[in-house]
Amino acid sequence: MPLIIVESPTKAKTLTRFLKGKYSVLATMGHIRDLPKSTLGVDVEHDFAPSYIVPKDKKKQVNELVSALKKADDIILATDPDREGEAIAWHVASILDEAKPKKSKKKEETPTVYKRITFHEITESAIAHALEHPGVIDMKLVEAQQARRVLDRLVGYKLSPILWQKLSKRWLSAGRVQSVTVRLIVEREREIAKFTKVPYFTIVGNFVGSEGFPANLVSHDGKKYEETVALTLFDGKYTTTKTSILSEDQAHTIITDFKAPFTVSAVDKKETKRSPQPPYTTSTLQQDAGRKLYFSAKKTMQLAQKLYEEGLITYHRTDSVNLSDKFVGEVREFVSTVYGKTYIPESVRVFQTKSKVAQEAHEAIRPTSVGVSDEQLKENPEFNHDHVRLYELIWKRAVASQMKEALFDSTTIVITSSNAYVFQSQGSVIKFDGFLVIMGHEANDALLPAVAVGETVTLSSALPEAHETQAPPRYTEASLIKALEEKDIGRPSTYAPILSTIIDRQYVAKIEKKFEPTDLGNQVTDFLVMYFPEIMSLPFTAAMEGSLDEIANGKKEWAPVLRAFYTPFAAAIANTMETAEKVKAPVEELDEKCPECGNTLVIRTGKFGKFIACSNFPTCKYTRQKLETIDMKCPKCGGDIVVKKTRYGKTFYGCSNYPTCTFAAWKKEDIK
Repeated sequence: MPLIIVESPTKAKTLTRFLKGKYSVLATMGHIRDLPKSTLGVDVEHDFAPSYIVPKDKKKQVNELVSALKKADDIILATDPDREGEAIAWHVASILDEAKPKKSKKKEETPTVYKRITFHEITESAIAHALEHPGVIDMKLVEAQQARRVLDRLVGYKLSPILWQKLSKRWLSAGRVQSVTVRLIVEREREIAKFTKVPYFTIVGNFVGSEGFPANLVSHDGKKYEETVALTLFDGKYTTTKTSILSEDQAHTIITDFKAPFTVSAVDKKETKRSPQPPYTTSTLQQDAGRKLYFSAKKTMQLAQKLYEEGLITYHRTDSVNLSDKFVGEVREFVSTVYGKTYIPESVRVFQTKSKVAQEAHEAIRPTSVGVSDEQLKENPEFNHDHVRLYELIWKRAVASQMKEALFDSTTIVITSSNAYVFQSQGSVIKFDGFLVIMGHEANDALLPAVAVGETVTLSSALPEAHETQAPPRYTEASLIKALEEKDIGRPSTYAPILSTIIDRQYVAKIEKKFEPTDLGNQVTDFLVMYFPEIMSLPFTAAMEGSLDEIANGKKEWAPVLRAFYTPFAAAIANTMETAEKVKAPVEELDEKCPECGNTLVIRTGKFGKFIACSNFPTCKYTRQKLETIDMKCPKCGGDIVVKKTRYGKTFYGCSNYPTCTFAAWKKEDIK
């Protein structure tokens, strides 16, 4: 019987169901071979040859595969259709080749050509098509994955010991992409700290013609009251707004200067369109799931993995916005039946990816069948509420992408006073909901009264409204992923583990869904920027990602790419190890004495966070846990509110008197 090899048991179970006993299916449980943990595992003198081993926890899977090899009359590798999947397929083939009985020395042994099949959705038709059209392992993709793995190993294993020595913390780590990600957060926080808020005022006039309506003061004598200014940040341009009305007194002076009559000087009516967004890629799904469902990137990918392996959505690691002709046809028929032909565009809607290196052969993330609704998932015990919500998000986005645009009647009314003050009022009304019938929309934005040019209206009141210019916002998971993608830092499939790593390493903290750098994150970033500026630069990191993609496309060889990186990197490592001075971590002294030796207690940072220790360490080894308090009291018992973390690293606020008092809240504003 032919043997099909996949990565996960869930995927194996789904394939077994479709293949109805005609094939046996085994899972590798992820990567089955890797670089050793205890050593570098890369021969830098011989073209960076990696030394792969089978980890202890994978030996059981290897033994099962080798046993199955003896019984199988055909081996089919059906791992995921990306670089990681291709690499897993190659590692499996290599292990099976090594396990085959050796022929006599007189006969040359020819390597087995294993059948390689790929499919972007786990459906009966897709699997049947893949089995009818098998290929071979794509060594270009394997080499691209191998280059990334070796590159990240070189950076991690060479940089981390420097941090251990120079920052005196043996649990620190550095990474080619992770360290740049931390730098983005560090630099953003510094821009926020440098930003000076400027108070300003706007003026809203309430006018009465046939009906009442508001209008904003926009200019006087041709001079606009608001102007846009750009701030140059580490990661690009940030735009904010400031105004020339800087005080309430100034606003009232302007209001008293208004002179009637107020005349309608322009009425601009036009039809505007809003087009649907493209179906999801990996990064846009992570962003939207974060914004709309409050899922972390890690959780989103875990839920999507389950939906994919159960055959409900297409492969969820993709940067393409393409949809198959078959699915588009299903959508058009579905929309026509449910909503009517007026909701179908005349021609198929085609989207262009923004990614420079998108794999256009892939599809966007979409349901495998438009006929499967989220309501049907609710009845399946395999899925929980979060699976259903994510599936609904994917379904709506994919279907809406092939529907007609929404139409609005938009109106702009311009009112001018006799002494050249200009007010503007804008409103729009939905004329045809189009794709919004699925995506949803709010009620009409604003319905303005019918007025004519030259008509006189009355200013019934004018009020100043106070504002402040806003600093750049802290990154959320969604906005950080968007920034990483726009700057070609990492790849969508790596975003979730990167964000988890920088939190676990205590380089950043996630507070009320926003990233803030820790003292340790600032310290490590400053050290790396000082001694390894190239590795910590955005252009260099993006260029390296481009080189990895060129390896995958067969335009570059992987060993020369690594050599070009490693030669200057190794020199920088040697120079830093020799010349860089040790960085003394700042410690905060407490107004408290050590109960064991009487010396001052200080706050230090360890592998598991901040703790209180004796300043006389290592002579005195007294330590205790540090509870981070905020300036708020428990509404239940009056105790101090402290910052805590869940087992998954999520920050919340709880009472310091726990377990006597069990009060807890996710946000500060919920502490009442």
